Amino acid sequence: MTFAENILLNMGMQKICFVVLVLLTSISTFSQISFKTEYLGNSQYWQDIDDEHREKVGNSKGAAMIYQGDIKVPLSVKTNDSGQKSIWAISAGGAYAHLDNQNFNDEMVSEMLNLQLALINLRPLNKRWSLLTAIGGGVYTPFTDLSKVDFGYVLGNVGVIFIKHLKPNLDLGGGLAVNSTFGYPMVFPTVYLNWSLQGNYYVNVSMVTGLDIKAGNKFNDFFSLNIIANANGQLALLEKDGKDMMCTHQYFTTGISPEINFGKHICISLVAGINCVRPLYYNERSLRGMFTDDTDYYFGTSPYASFGIIIK
Repeated sequence: MTFAENILLNMGMQKICFVVLVLLTSISTFSQISFKTEYLGNSQYWQDIDDEHREKVGNSKGAAMIYQGDIKVPLSVKTNDSGQKSIWAISAGGAYAHLDNQNFNDEMVSEMLNLQLALINLRPLNKRWSLLTAIGGGVYTPFTDLSKVDFGYVLGNVGVIFIKHLKPNLDLGGGLAVNSTFGYPMVFPTVYLNWSLQGNYYVNVSMVTGLDIKAGNKFNDFFSLNIIANANGQLALLEKDGKDMMCTHQYFTTGISPEINFGKHICISLVAGINCVRPLYYNERSLRGMFTDDTDYYFGTSPYASFGIIIK
């Protein structure tokens, strides 16, 4: 297996962490509107037999298009005597994934729609610690007809994260998230990491809504060139074979990303690279199902491209 496959397929408590990150996807930044389109090229569908062997799943293969957008609006911003900000904000976001699955013997989800809304509060506890809380919910469906949505497709969530400001460029934190993944409240751990080195050459590493790594060179105020690595995904709740199920779609991408800035408020980014691995699998919507090892089914390496715009 490749390094990227090991990250996504063998990481401890991967499924639980992924669900929590999807549910808390609104807590990363404030005061911006963003849109992003991603293309993941055609690749073979594989199954891992053991740690050293894998085999093709028939002639099954697939590609994907993902469209994402979100808006974060501050409702209240106050600054204390130390210059620290207390923020109340509302966040709304959505993602639509069109999965072009080919030659599957069993029915496989072909589209996913994720819609989320959250109320967020960030407040300083002292000079070294801050508290981030979020409450909200989302809709996670394998279709786009919202008239079909009932409470079976809705997840509620509450998150509390304590963040320590270790250095001016390093924040590390942890906390708990409560969500209704199994139809009743469950508590899961969460992790927060934000680290950066700034200058003409810079590095940013974030693990807030997933894995986000960016290293690059700022040539001028207009143009910069980056190397990026990201982990992202979508979730769909559904009924399959008479059971409440979840279908998880994840992808780990890396590539070259030029960024073009138009003033201080608009940024356009392009990415050309590869999708290292793209798991797509079902598991039961139960605590037992979260630990069932179904993540040995995945699409292999494929071309990747994206276009994004951020309005700050």
